[in-house]
Amino acid sequence: MRLLALLLLALAAPVRGEPAASAPLDFSTLSEPAQRELAQVLGDEYCGCGAPHTLAACVQSHPGCLHSRRLARLAASFAALGASASELGVMLAHYNLSFREARAKLPIDERMCVGEAKAPVTLAEFADFECPICGKTRPVLEAFVRERPGKVRLCYLPFPLPQHPNAIPAGQAALFARDQRKFWPVHDALFENQTRLSPEVIRELLDKAGLSGAAWAKAAGKGAYTEELERFRQAGVEAKIQGTPTVFINGRMLAFLPTAEALQLALEDELEWQAHRGTWTADASR
Repeated sequence: MRLLALLLLALAAPVRGEPAASAPLDFSTLSEPAQRELAQVLGDEYCGCGAPHTLAACVQSHPGCLHSRRLARLAASFAALGASASELGVMLAHYNLSFREARAKLPIDERMCVGEAKAPVTLAEFADFECPICGKTRPVLEAFVRERPGKVRLCYLPFPLPQHPNAIPAGQAALFARDQRKFWPVHDALFENQTRLSPEVIRELLDKAGLSGAAWAKAAGKGAYTEELERFRQAGVEAKIQGTPTVFINGRMLAFLPTAEALQLALEDELEWQAHRGTWTADASR
């Protein structure tokens, strides 16, 4: 319940402007408990750019190590939501490791993507149409991509969960709509009605989208798309996802909830990593 509360709080938070990695770091607005947790993790973790000192010393002494400054901002954003120092440490460790590990090869379907295909960054989301956190994450991801034309695209990957009775019918409806070039309108309608999904509601939503709900019902009754949905689910299992939503950035799993602020920091890190061919910007002050 603690994790769910943190996730919902994060997604309900107002979206801030894009953080500049080189801007002065000021965590004075954090509560005293959050400042204590943040101070502990900044003192426990090492510099993100490889220098032999703590993350706290790095952000104070080496302003050119932009990755470390982003790590500090990332930790602060989740400390503000109540994350403990140990939780923050695990998050940062997984995040840093993701740059060194092999990137996941995901079954991206261009018909289930929004944004420019040639964008340097692809966000791929494994999600379930009845997952409440997925429903909260959807507008955050879509707004993030919409506000950064040419930089980012978003691709949906269905991952129906067994505890959700309408996850598979909804997934079938989404793939049915995809084949008729209406994936995103149906995708959005399914999420907007996720608390009342049923075969009857799904059929109604397809009709409203200008598709044939009756044709979908007939196809679904014959098991259409079930094998494809299982292939998507298996791809998620092979990519080691723990649940939904799980977001990948260019095949690198994000180890935190995709808030707007966290996504912006991850985007800046990814673009820097690409620009420097798999390393971080050298800090001339070191």
